[in-house]
Amino acid sequence: MASYRGLIGQMRLRSAEWFEGRDELGPQSRSVLRTLGWSREFFAGKPVIGIANSWSELNNCNLGLKLIADAVKRGIIAAGGVPLEFHTMSLGEELMKPSAMLYRNLLAMEIEETLRSYPLDGVVLLTGCDKITPAQLMGAASANLPAIQVCAGPKAAGRWKGQELGSGTDLWQYLDAYRTGKLSEKEWQEFEEDYSSGVGTCNTMGTASTMTVLSEALGMMLPGTATIPATNAQRLSAAELSGRRAVELVLRDLRPAQIMTRNAFENALRIYLASGGSTNAVIHLLAIAGRLCVPLTLDDFDVFSQSTPTLLNLQPSGTRLMHDFHAAGGVPALMKVLQEQLHLECITVTGQPLKATLETISLRDHDVIHSVQEPLYPLGSLAVLRGNLAPRGAILRVSTASPQLYNHCGPALVFHSYSDLIERIDDPELPVTAESVLVLRNAGAVGVPGLPEWGSIPIPKKLLMQGIKDIVRISDSRMSGTSSGTIILHISPEASIGGPLAFVQDGDLIELNVEARTLSLLITEEEWAQRRASWSPALPEHRRGYPRLYAEHVLQPDEGCDFDFLKPASEEDLPFILPIVGRS
Repeated sequence: MASYRGLIGQMRLRSAEWFEGRDELGPQSRSVLRTLGWSREFFAGKPVIGIANSWSELNNCNLGLKLIADAVKRGIIAAGGVPLEFHTMSLGEELMKPSAMLYRNLLAMEIEETLRSYPLDGVVLLTGCDKITPAQLMGAASANLPAIQVCAGPKAAGRWKGQELGSGTDLWQYLDAYRTGKLSEKEWQEFEEDYSSGVGTCNTMGTASTMTVLSEALGMMLPGTATIPATNAQRLSAAELSGRRAVELVLRDLRPAQIMTRNAFENALRIYLASGGSTNAVIHLLAIAGRLCVPLTLDDFDVFSQSTPTLLNLQPSGTRLMHDFHAAGGVPALMKVLQEQLHLECITVTGQPLKATLETISLRDHDVIHSVQEPLYPLGSLAVLRGNLAPRGAILRVSTASPQLYNHCGPALVFHSYSDLIERIDDPELPVTAESVLVLRNAGAVGVPGLPEWGSIPIPKKLLMQGIKDIVRISDSRMSGTSSGTIILHISPEASIGGPLAFVQDGDLIELNVEARTLSLLITEEEWAQRRASWSPALPEHRRGYPRLYAEHVLQPDEGCDFDFLKPASEEDLPFILPIVGRS
């Protein structure tokens, strides 16, 4: 029997079961399309392509997707298909609390079940803000219908005091200046006005840009399209071409499982590490791979880090912004530099191997995309740490950490929750020094629930006033991809389910050794046992609803924080069960 990944479907369109159905089913289904003003001749026998649009006024990153959807429709119609747009949840990073991460799996379920239940032969996924890209890819992977992704594009850069503003990265910098009185209230308001520079996603290598770059690297976006600025006319022409390509994917029966293979994920890992991408991508790539039973583990990130230099000079690892990356050739140019380490046989949504794309690519700007011989940062830009504080792993983006802290031992200062952190972090009596290790716990996937970006613990005002800009910070939480510092994240298992972080006390010595890849709490085994025996979990606040479901079924970061019931245990669980098409 052929494997799931190698199955090729019959050319009879899936949607025909609805629109050419028996008895009353055909006329009833066709009448739905006729209400759109379409004649039967317009849609008869053509591939029906869904357009999953995450546009919302609640999400400024995605405001450009209305026009992009129209361009996708033009492409679908021109290629002989029928476009049907549907709106989905829009996971907006700025306004959605406690975190859009809480709803990533819910959006993935919405995508999968919409594709299952409606007469769609393929889908164009319109993405933008951080968690939408992985959610769409997770849902599309599980449904395994022909799919292609199109992004909203990075926003234009605002300017303040003659300098371009990088999303997030400059916000954190100027916030610290404001907290310490180096910026006046008037200047802070001026910064806000210039910082809000228009629609589109972050213009730094934050999570949104990282995930769209990785979607292209996986082969799920057309080459060169992840980096097109949101307001550039090329963005609409790319959308039209993606609509055309969606029809061709259906006719060829090329599906996500044939594109997102282990080798494709290895390519994505190389591009992720070379770009100095967001730490959140670790969780998302593990989740996407898990949906297809592609073997990918936390240790893979560390192994590939040891042989992949950081080449992309973009904030926060570098100094430039996304429009510079696009002008330098975008993802194809970065892949060209790394081609000797890539699997060039991987098939992308173009229907061609990666090698065919890279043959025509030339390098344009060596200040933006460095050579392997002269990297922005040497090997090992991401470290996976283990030890008695992180038995199942934790991560540190070394390329944005302080070298003098790579090997550090200091006393713990523990914050038991986010509210505790906010209440005390700027207290002038806070018992903190430059040697301290700040610890935030109960901020993980189960503990909140939702795993917010609380891990970028602010430098205490007391230390900022002394000119100290970085200290070691650790948590079971995440951080924004635009952040920087010696910040250890995703400690697994988390404190709220009895992970070792739950047992840390003020004054305990914590030792970080980046070279050895260790994170250790220096207490005796007897003390460990005593603290473990006296610990008990807190009662959950959510007694009902989606947050309860999330907390009861979410996996830990080292497994991608997917739901246990959504991740297939083996390839036998992979086949997508189609609905019975009959009377509703």
